Amino acid sequence: MPDRLPPFWDAVDRIRAERPGYRREAYGFVVAALTRTVEALPAERRADPVRRHLTGAELLGGVVELGRAEFGLMAPAVFREWGVLAGSDVGEIVFQLVEAGQLSARPEDRREDFGGGPDLMRALSDGVDLGSPTPREPSPGRGGSPGSPGSQA
Repeated sequence: MPDRLPPFWDAVDRIRAERPGYRREAYGFVVAALTRTVEALPAERRADPVRRHLTGAELLGGVVELGRAEFGLMAPAVFREWGVLAGSDVGEIVFQLVEAGQLSARPEDRREDFGGGPDLMRALSDGVDLGSPTPREPSPGRGGSPGSPGSQA
């Protein structure tokens, strides 16, 4: 009878028992981002197992996209809480899951494929609209704050 792989969360718990650097949720999130990114590929690419394989940069893009969608302004804080501070952390999670038999990698895939790209924390927060109102000029006849020019104090 062939060896069976442990269920995903059992594998994550084993990884974390040996290397507790990342929160449990980070592993599930990376796999969710991988799944979502693959599902967004064009149908012809998804149909070909060789072409369906994501590069480190593609997966990082998916992690950022899902992080922003799921957590919005809080994405950087959530990732910091999980211990995921850089693209290299995503790569480390991926390769820990590969070593545990939960993900597959090609022989040419390397942890380094996840480093050297854009800053993860900046990518999670770039372009996020904070919803700050733009300052308005005081209306004629209505003053600003007391003591300011044009105030009625």
